[in-house]
Amino acid sequence: MTHASPGGAHIETELRSQPETWATAAGLREEQALLPSAGERIAVVGCGTSWFMAQAYASLREAAGHGVTDAFAASEAHVLTRDYDAIVAITRSGTTTEVLELLDAARVAGIRGRTIGIVGDPETPLVDLVDTAIRLPFADEQSVVQTRFATTALALVRASLGHDLAPAIDQAAAAIDEELDDELVDAEQYAFLGAGWTVGLAHEAALKMREASQSWTESYPAKEYRHGPISIAAPGRVTWMLGEAPVGLSGDLAVTGARFEDRPIDGMADLVRAQRVALARARRFGLDPDSPRNLTRSVILPS
Repeated sequence: MTHASPGGAHIETELRSQPETWATAAGLREEQALLPSAGERIAVVGCGTSWFMAQAYASLREAAGHGVTDAFAASEAHVLTRDYDAIVAITRSGTTTEVLELLDAARVAGIRGRTIGIVGDPETPLVDLVDTAIRLPFADEQSVVQTRFATTALALVRASLGHDLAPAIDQAAAAIDEELDDELVDAEQYAFLGAGWTVGLAHEAALKMREASQSWTESYPAKEYRHGPISIAAPGRVTWMLGEAPVGLSGDLAVTGARFEDRPIDGMADLVRAQRVALARARRFGLDPDSPRNLTRSVILPS
């Protein structure tokens, strides 16, 4: 790769601020109390990055025994035909068409469940469409490519489930300052893996790499990786596990010659590492991840 002048000033500032924004979210006890209570049946919806955070929240909430929690891409949600006590919509901009259409349809249909929005920009149409708006303006972003809003929203819901985020915050701070080695940044291909709640993080890590640096990336539940996708593993490529790897996976990958990236740290802190690699690759390619090609800060579809 050729080294180019740095771009992505906004995304660098935003990704580096995550330990601070997570700590702020962890302390928002009144806002956390607005989220669905244990025992409620809920749906969590979003688009793109927010959908992946919805997946992580759904897995964590059910694993904690708090009740049925389904995660949907807003465009594919079935909330109007199912009996939910609450719908939680995650959206940085508060203007994403599919999310607004879903909430408006739920309001018109008079569904039983209440609606809750987690939003970065509070001066948006979403606020008027939900029963309760949880505003995270301190985590809003200027970059098109999301980093801190998504993880801060996840920090908020994790704290509401009783998670101690101090270890993740400390690990993320260390990840931000560590030096990235060239083998990791210069890889030909990346496959991100997760298990349980980190499956959503694996999908998000792959999306960040595609958005920011136009890189070849894939993502899977870790135990699904050996059902075909491992065939792509090879020298010069990276298989990256977020969370605890299945027994035997490291040995299977050793045979392929691929690099196995497997840190024993919180999945959110490891996602910060992936964000940094995406930014480093973008800069080496001479790309600007604050304004990637074909992307805008919010997807607003024609009516």
